[in-house]
Amino acid sequence: MQVSDMRALRAIYTQHRLLKPTTTTHKSLPNPSLISFQSLQNPTFSRHFHSTGHLRRPGEPNSTPGDEEPRPVWSVFARSPATPKASITSGGGESGSENEMGPSSLVSAVSEIEKGKADRSVGKVKSGTGSVSGASKSGKGKVKTSWVCSDCGEAHGQWMGRCRSCGQYNTLKQFSERNDGGKASGIGVSEKVRSWLPRGEDQPVPLSDVNRGISWKDRRIPLHGTFGKEVATVLGGGIVPGSLVLIGGDPGVGKSTLVLQIAALIAEGHELGKASRVLYVSGEESIEQIGSRADRMGIETEDLFLYSSTDIEDIFEKSQSIAPQALIVDSIQTVYLKGMAGSPGGIVQVKECTSQLLHFAKRTNIPVFLIGHVNKSGEIAGPRVLEHIVDSVLYMEGEKHSSCRLLRSVKNRFGSTDELGVFEMSQSGLQAVSNPGGMFLGEQFSDSEYLAGIAVAVTMDGSRSFLIEIQALCVSGQAVLQQVNGIQAGRASMIISVLAKQAGLKLQENAIYLNVVSGVMLKETAGDLAIAAAICSRFLQWIKG
Repeated sequence: MQVSDMRALRAIYTQHRLLKPTTTTHKSLPNPSLISFQSLQNPTFSRHFHSTGHLRRPGEPNSTPGDEEPRPVWSVFARSPATPKASITSGGGESGSENEMGPSSLVSAVSEIEKGKADRSVGKVKSGTGSVSGASKSGKGKVKTSWVCSDCGEAHGQWMGRCRSCGQYNTLKQFSERNDGGKASGIGVSEKVRSWLPRGEDQPVPLSDVNRGISWKDRRIPLHGTFGKEVATVLGGGIVPGSLVLIGGDPGVGKSTLVLQIAALIAEGHELGKASRVLYVSGEESIEQIGSRADRMGIETEDLFLYSSTDIEDIFEKSQSIAPQALIVDSIQTVYLKGMAGSPGGIVQVKECTSQLLHFAKRTNIPVFLIGHVNKSGEIAGPRVLEHIVDSVLYMEGEKHSSCRLLRSVKNRFGSTDELGVFEMSQSGLQAVSNPGGMFLGEQFSDSEYLAGIAVAVTMDGSRSFLIEIQALCVSGQAVLQQVNGIQAGRASMIISVLAKQAGLKLQENAIYLNVVSGVMLKETAGDLAIAAAICSRFLQWIKG
């Protein structure tokens, strides 16, 4: 018997496990060495499995050598209503009542058995109730589970400790999606919303035709005032029509206040010559809460429209009726797209909602501002591909106990990422700082004798220079330790070791404390000299004292 025949028989035995052994006598069988197993009866086809004691070839007499151990061979017997007992076997049995079965006959028998099983399955589906039976027959409604990296968005078939794409550990998140027969659902907005969106160019357009008659002012939406100019500097000269801007930051740092003031400047439209409508959509606050904040900040424009919603299609429909100059969504983790798997804030929802907002911005030429939450590591929550989709990514930084706020650009397709905006949080909102160079200096007492341990570092952040004050303290008689704030611990240890080795200062017997005023993180290496000067000043003053 061929290997394919044995596989076919094994498949039959696996699929039909309701086989029961029946006791037979030697007299009831043509060959005493046959033991029959009868399966479930079928109106059109019945199956018998026999284990023969000897495998014989065609023409070989039906006998078993007495001294040899008989080898068991499976045989298949088929009986149809027209033929009461026409058997098909591969070995054993008498001729006349049993016909020999070759490989082709065995394969055809297996096909008939599978067909009979399929017919019974269809019958069960037809007689069943509900949609579960129909779903099992058609294959629709199957749930597919996969693991997606929260950093890069790479999909994996199973959980792994490390992402194969970005190499990060413990970033795979599980999500399930339903397969509706291969039809894409929820990938785009509904036809009702899509009908009023402007259609893009069907053919490539020459560069000369694209830039013809368009000046620099037409490519930017200007922002007036000191606050507006500070934001425009970070964005590269103003707001680009049709751009998608993502703003991230820690909770309570002032992201909503920032976008509300930007919306008010666009709605007032002083430099545009006319007022422009702006739609502010919030999924976290009610319109009354936003109105209370606007009243506290002194915003009274009538062209700023507030709306509370979390449905992307609903937001697009409201934008059609208002025709705003800019759209603000607060935040991207609260909105959802119908038909997509997962809840709002999930990996799939955040990615698809951002893609639809980008499509909306490019088709309508309306700039869209998104507010994004950050995770524990300080990065924007959601897949890393989110930052690749948008045009600009802005981070707002600041300490909880400090009024200083920094607006930094980490990605900008329309300008430089070296610019930095400096603001101060007040009761009326964010105010631009006119002299940011001296805002990180502590109180100066030039006539005091306790100026030891203080040094000023001049650093560059973007295209601006800042004066940053560094404070050092050396205490002897305590356990040797290093406590730093605003400075990397490795850099501080290196500077202390260099002073102890090269300058001969016995700093290893002192506890050293370092602090940067206003909670700024000093990353530039230009501040190393100021750190060393502050430590030496404090240590030498302690020796003289």
